[in-house]
Formats: sequence, C-alpha cells, structure tokens
Amino acid sequence: MQELKNKVALITGGSKGIGFGVAEALMQQGMRVAITSRSQQAADQAVALLSKTGKGEALGIAADVRNGEAQQKAADLVVSKWGSVDVLIANAGLGYFGSIETLTTADWNETIDTNLTGVFHSVKACLPALKKSKGYIITMASLAGTNFFAGGSAYNASKFGLVGFTQAIMLDLRNHGIKVTTIMPGSVATHFNNNQPSPEDAWKIQPEDLGQIVVDLLKMNPRTLPSKIEVRPSLPPHP
Repeated sequence: MQELKNKVALITGGSKGIGFGVAEALMQQGMRVAITSRSQQAADQAVALLSKTGKGEALGIAADVRNGEAQQKAADLVVSKWGSVDVLIANAGLGYFGSIETLTTADWNETIDTNLTGVFHSVKACLPALKKSKGYIITMASLAGTNFFAGGSAYNASKFGLVGFTQAIMLDLRNHGIKVTTIMPGSVATHFNNNQPSPEDAWKIQPEDLGQIVVDLLKMNPRTLPSKIEVRPSLPPHP
C-alpha cells in the first residue's frame, strides 16, 4: 500500500487526540478518511478542521465502538460512499484508574467494552471490505499492554488483551493479504484521563508523531510487517 492517495481509512475515536493526529497525517497523503465519535457534533467539528488541509476527503460518523451494530453501519456507510475500506485504525479508548478496592463494575465494563470488545466490533465490521482491498488493521494499544501498574487493573487488562487480540488476528489474516500492527504508545499529549494538553506536555509523544508512524507503516514494502511497535518519549522528566 505504498501509494496512499485516494485510499480509504476508517478511524475510531478520531475527533481528537491520537485519532485526530492520525487522521491529519493520512489526509496530508491525500487519503479519504472517515472518523467516528460518540458525538456527531464532535465528529463534524473535527471534519471541518481536517478539511482545511486542502487534501483528501473527510467524513464524520457518530458510532459507539461498544455497539457492534453501530460499527457495522459505520463500515457500510464508508463502503457505500467511497467503495472500500483500505485501512482500519482502531483507536477509540478510555481509562478508569484506581485500586481494585474502589474500581466499580461499571468502570470495568466500560473500559473492557471500549478498549477491547470495541476493537473486536470494528474489526468484524470492516473485515469483508479489508479482505477485498487486502488492507491494513492498526490498533492503538499502550505500553500499559506490557507494563502493569497499581491502580491500572481495568486499563491493564484491556490493553494486555488488545495486544494479544491484535497479534492473534495478525496470524489469522495474513494469508488474506491483510497486514495487522499494534502500536503501543507511552505518554501522549492528549486529553486522556482528564489531562489538559499544555506547553508542559512538550516532552510527551505528540499525536502527529503517531500519525507519522502510521504513514510509515502504510508505505512500507508489503513483504515486511512490524507487527508490534512500542513508542516512548525520548526524554521524560527526571523523577
């Protein structure tokens, strides 16, 4: 997939943060990019910003990844509009943090349903189109998918599970010509976990950095597959 112009990508959770950074990078390559958000207003606002690049095309769709039917409708809409899905970026995610003593069942369920089951729904919805296009699936996991920490039981479980899921489907799908990669970022300058991005976040990975990684993956020779990529800030603050 070395030539990206007019290729079609579906990005879940694309209205802000990492998803938006990836969408910007893909549109700079002249791609057609559909982003999903739980809010149609947020999706439309993001599309308005993306369209200012003057390259590619953008589409905003309200779809909650926890709902398999909503994901299927989103995939069908993209195919009906642009004829294919060449790239799925399964990015939507959230986190609740705290001791198992205080973690609620609702917090657990929302974390697992969004970060893990939501990716399953997105992959299943896009799979027929990806088989036709011999496309690419990229999941956004986390270093928390390898490194556990106190207060992270739900988030760690979801991201450990996502890494395992992604690596398994990579083996399932490669004979269909579909490439699968999981990207595992460390600290990223986004609104995740109620953070407000500021100049103090300059040391963190920036969303556009992950966008560049995605572009590099898509342009890589098809014979080679970086199946799991860990990404860290080069110079985190000293403790």
